[in-house]
Formats: sequence, C-alpha cells, structure tokens
Amino acid sequence: MLDYLLTEHVAATPLDDVAAAWTRHRVAANRFDKPVDVALAGGFGADRLGYAFLSGYQEALRALIPDLPADELVALCATEAGGGHPSAIETTLREDLGGPRLNGTKTFATLGMLAQRLVVIASVGADASGRNRLRAGMVAAGEAGVQVTSLPATAFAPEIPHAVVTLTDVAAVVLPGDGYVEYLKPFRTIEDVHVLAAALGWLVRVARASSWPRPVVQQLLTAVAAVRGLDIDAPSSPGVHVALGGAFAYFGQLLAEVDSLWPSVDSVTRQRWERDRPLLAVAGRVRDQRLATAWRSVLPGLDQAD
Repeated sequence: MLDYLLTEHVAATPLDDVAAAWTRHRVAANRFDKPVDVALAGGFGADRLGYAFLSGYQEALRALIPDLPADELVALCATEAGGGHPSAIETTLREDLGGPRLNGTKTFATLGMLAQRLVVIASVGADASGRNRLRAGMVAAGEAGVQVTSLPATAFAPEIPHAVVTLTDVAAVVLPGDGYVEYLKPFRTIEDVHVLAAALGWLVRVARASSWPRPVVQQLLTAVAAVRGLDIDAPSSPGVHVALGGAFAYFGQLLAEVDSLWPSVDSVTRQRWERDRPLLAVAGRVRDQRLATAWRSVLPGLDQAD
C-alpha cells in the first residue's frame, strides 16, 4: 500500500458525480483485500475530499458487515428526529406473518437516493430494565414500502447526498447480534478509521500532484502506517480509541503544517478543500468523549485533563 501511494498514477480525469467516483473506487478495490487499504486507495483516486469520504464510508460498512455486495452503494440508517442515541431509536422491527417488518423514519441517511441497500437500526422493544433493545435489518432501497426523500445539499461535500428514509411495513433481513453492541456502536469507530484513511490517501494524491516537499509526503505516509496499524477488529477496545485519538491529533498537526503549501495546489482543488474541510471535524465531540471514556477505563481516577 505504501508503494502504491508513492507510485500509482495520479488520475487526471475529473469525477463528475458519485457514480463516477464509485466506479473508480471499485477499480481500486480490485487491487486490495482489507477495507482500510481499499479506503486508502479509493481516497487516493478521489479528486476531492467528498469522494474520498465516499470511499471511507463504504469500506467502513464492509469492515462492519463483510458480506455486503461489493458493487452496491450501502447506507447505514440510524439517526431519527430525536438523534442517533439508542434511546432515540423509534423505528420498529417486528415479526409479522410474512416475516420481519420495519416501520419508522430515518431523518439523515448518507447517500440518499443513490444507496442501493440500507442497513436500518431499529427497536425490538424494551428489556426488563426499560432499555431500548436494538437490532439491525437489511433492505433493498427499492423494496416496497421504502420512501426516500432528498435533503438539501450540505455546505461541505455537497456532492454526497443525504435523505429522509420512511419505512412502512418493509420486509427485512435481520442481521445477527445486538443492533447497538455489534453495529451502531462499533461503526462510529470503524467509520472514523476508514474516513481518516481515505482522507490521508487523498492528501497524498494532492501532495504528489502539487510537488509538496518529500518530508511532508513522508509524514503523510507515517500517518497512513499508523492508521493501518490500528486493531480494527476490536473497535470497542480502549487501546484502539486511545491510539485513534493519537492518530487524529497527529493528523491535525499535519494539516496545520501543510497549511502554507495550499497556494501551490490548483485553484479548483484548493477551493474545494477550503469548502469541505469541516467534514473532518464531524463527530469530533463524540470522538473526544469516546477517548475520555477509554482513558478512564484504563486509568481510573486520573484527571483526564492530564
């Protein structure tokens, strides 16, 4: 992978839409097995941060659910009107005479009407203590009862669409395991890892195309090596969260160091970067909370400010 990032041809053909970005991603995916490496290669092939995010998001889902079809765009549908916390999930998954059925509304589904398959986090009722029990159900976006309504484009990465998804008696395939413990909770960490990987792959592309100094490229590859070394098979591990926090801190330092180099980048790429940079801060507060919790679990009683 490191050699690939240093030697692979930097594609000059612009990507006109998500379909073109997904096609280029799939070409890169044929060369690597691990989702994190595919995310890196997909990010390298992207001509903007938004399409790098697409690669990271899709590979995060495949790290979470390895059996997903390789050629389909997939969306994880969790957020509802009350937010994404397990207690806020009101969409229901109930057994019917014809099998499991989903009912409810997801208010912010990434990829919107372009997703071909949906992984829906839903409630199956409360447990003895009153806690919301969750499961994950998979449906085809074209299934009867699925209604997708596009949302306005976001201020950053507007190429990546979002939508409201309404489910009315939708037949679903129920995925094994607890919907929170095995899907929703680990995905937040897995997504961070893979989107960071894709962003790093894209930055290596920018650095090479703009002839940034070799030491900068070396630092970027050091960050790539750190992200690839995370034990993504244990996304709930405190050590993974601590190491991921360090990787994001190093990434932030790198962004500050290369800030003066952006005038050497072509104007279109530079303007997109200025517009899309806030994408990298999404979920930053939640990530900081996970990091603090991880430190408390391994060093109880210590002041987290230290």
